[in-house]
Amino acid sequence: MSQQKQTDTDKSKFQTEGRPRRPSVATKRSRVDQNVRRTFLIITLLPLFLILIVTVALVIRSWPILSTYSLKDLFLGSIWRPDKGLFGFFPYIVATFWVTTVGVVLAVPPCLLVSIYLAEYAQAKTRSTAKPVLDLLAAIPPVVYGVWGLLAIVPFVDKGLAPLSDRWLGSVSLFRVNQPTGFGILAASIVLAVMISPLIISVMYEIFSTVPNDLRHASLAVGATQWQTIRTIVLPQVAPGIIAAIVLGASRALGETIAVLMVVGNVPKVPTSIFDAAYPLPALIANNYGDMMSIPLYDSALLTAALVLLIVILIFNILSMLVIQRMLRRKWAS
Repeated sequence: MSQQKQTDTDKSKFQTEGRPRRPSVATKRSRVDQNVRRTFLIITLLPLFLILIVTVALVIRSWPILSTYSLKDLFLGSIWRPDKGLFGFFPYIVATFWVTTVGVVLAVPPCLLVSIYLAEYAQAKTRSTAKPVLDLLAAIPPVVYGVWGLLAIVPFVDKGLAPLSDRWLGSVSLFRVNQPTGFGILAASIVLAVMISPLIISVMYEIFSTVPNDLRHASLAVGATQWQTIRTIVLPQVAPGIIAAIVLGASRALGETIAVLMVVGNVPKVPTSIFDAAYPLPALIANNYGDMMSIPLYDSALLTAALVLLIVILIFNILSMLVIQRMLRRKWAS
């Protein structure tokens, strides 16, 4: 009997070795996971490749004018006469930073106060109600904001803010009313401030949530009031994140086109007052691309403006996201 069992065992071993081994279930799952991981990695990298392709395309299309004129002539020139070969971007660059800066200055104080209230004082029901409202404001199309600016903000600036500023602050060049039409930097900045506020509030709220509750409880335990805790404990902890949120909002405002174009006045000159009309780079591209493309280097000049905007916005976004990611890692570590 033992010899018969040994013979049967040898036969089974021979049959097993003669057939190809099937991969185990664990091996199959591992291969599926690897394929899925590679697929997700490729999909994740697609936006990076898209940004790279857009940048390379803009550089190639901008190269004719960049190789013809110096950067000093382009970025410091004040005359824009494409028919005569004059491409001065300086008034448009200055107007872009004027509109963005004033818009951010108007947006930051209320956004900071709202985010402090939502993160530190509001009840859970209030937060759950405010979040959809912020998402709704962020989802409104820019053209709707532009129409709202035409119907409400421009008359308000023309009939309300401009006369008051001319009466009380007219001696200060920054607030002097040089052309009372309502169209100008202030109207565009108010529209921009409303547009970027949901983004800034959402980012600031997330930043405030990175502060460990133990720090708040420790401060309250030693007798500090809630406001003293926010001012001395919470705000110093989140200061870099607040700056990152502001920079992120500024990068959003830099590229805004249609809403600003409808209320800013579109006058190609260097502004000296927040009531002056201006002509930002996005409005220049939107108004002129496709017209008079037979003029030499005109197409290249407009795409150079787009390249400048892309580079500045990328720098702003990368810096702000690095700071935000650092703070979120601190939250997860705690």
